Amino acid sequence: MMMQASSFSTSMMHKGPKWLVQLVSAVLITVIMVLPASAERIQELADFAGVRDNPLVGFGLVVGLDGTGDQTMQAPFTGQSLSNMLRQLGITIPAGTNMQLRNIAAVMVTADLPPFSRPGQRLDVNVSSVGNARSLKGGTLLMTPLKGADGEIYAIAQGNLLVPGAGAAAGGAAVQINQLGAGRIPGGAIVEEGVPVDLNARGGLLELVLKEADFGTAKRIVDAINEEFGCIMAKGVNGRVIELNGPPSDDQRLGFMARVESIQVTPTEAPARVVFNARTGSVVMNSAVTLRRAAVAHGNLSVVIETQFQVSQPPPFSGGETVVVPETQITIEEQDSFLRLVGGADLTEVVSALNALGASPQDLMAILEALKASGSLRAELEII
Repeated sequence: MMMQASSFSTSMMHKGPKWLVQLVSAVLITVIMVLPASAERIQELADFAGVRDNPLVGFGLVVGLDGTGDQTMQAPFTGQSLSNMLRQLGITIPAGTNMQLRNIAAVMVTADLPPFSRPGQRLDVNVSSVGNARSLKGGTLLMTPLKGADGEIYAIAQGNLLVPGAGAAAGGAAVQINQLGAGRIPGGAIVEEGVPVDLNARGGLLELVLKEADFGTAKRIVDAINEEFGCIMAKGVNGRVIELNGPPSDDQRLGFMARVESIQVTPTEAPARVVFNARTGSVVMNSAVTLRRAAVAHGNLSVVIETQFQVSQPPPFSGGETVVVPETQITIEEQDSFLRLVGGADLTEVVSALNALGASPQDLMAILEALKASGSLRAELEII
C-alpha cells in the first residue's frame, strides 16, 4: 500500500510575528493520504488459528553496573532476590545484614515465544528496570527463567545487555540521551520447551482469522481461495473467521497452507477515521474522510504574565533596608475570530479547508470534535 504524506503547512508570514509559532505547530500535524488499495497476500491480512506467539516474562537481576544500580534501602526486593540466589549457590547471608549494593538492579525480562519453537532455539529478550537504578549500561543479566501464562518455564535468559542510551552527570548537572533503564539482549534466551500447535485437531478443518474484522474483505478472501482451487474450499463464518477444508495429512497440509497464504486479495477500503495522538499532538486521517459544508469560528485567548524585580534602595544613613520589589504586568491578547466555510468531498479538499483555519494541533482536535458533533465530519474519532 503506497502512502503520500502531506503537512498542514500554512503561510502565516503576512499575519505578523506569530507566523513562526503557528508554522512550528502546523508541522506537528501530519495527514496520511492513502491511495486506492492494492492487492495483498492473505498472509498479510489473516493468520491461521493456533499459529501465534506466546508472551513470556521473568524476574531477574542485572549485575556489573558501575554504581548505577538500585538503592537497596529503597528497593528491598533487590537485596532479597540476591540473598535467595546466593542461597541457591550455597552462600548464606547472615540475618539482618544490610547490603549496600550499587552495582546490581532488579529487572523484568520479557520475550515472545514464536509458534513451532523447539528446545535450543534462541530468542531476543527485553530487560527493564524495576527499582530505582539510574542505568543498566554495562550490566549482565543473570540466569532468569521465563514463564508463560500457565506458570511453566519455557525459556532461560542470560547475557550482556545492549543499552542504546547514554548519559553523564557532574557537579549537579546531568545530560541523558534515550532510555538508560531498559535494554535488549539479542538471542539472550534459550527455549527449553515449545508450545504444541495441533493443526489436525479438527480433522483437516483449518480457520483463517482476519487481523481486522471486515465482512467485505472476508468475502473477497473466500472467493479468491475458492477460485484458486477451483472448488468450494473456504466458507465464511463471520467478518473475522473463515473455515478451510484442508487436506488431512501433514505433508499435504503444509503445501496447502503455503498456497493459501500466497493468494492475492484486494481488501475493502477502511472506514473513514481520524486518529488523535493526545501526547504528541498528531492528527492522522485516512482517504475516506469527508467534510460536509459547515461554518467554523476559531480564535485563541492568550494571557501573558511578566514579573520584573526592582531594587528599592533607602537614602544613606536612613537606617532603612534594601528590598526587592516585584512589578507584575499582565497582557491579554485575543486572536481575531471569524466564521470560515469548510467542506470537502475528498481528503485533499479536507486538508485545504482545515489548513485555512490556521489552528494549532490541540485546537484542531477541538474543531474536529465539534465538526463531528455537528454532523459535518463524516468519520470516526479515535484518541490514542
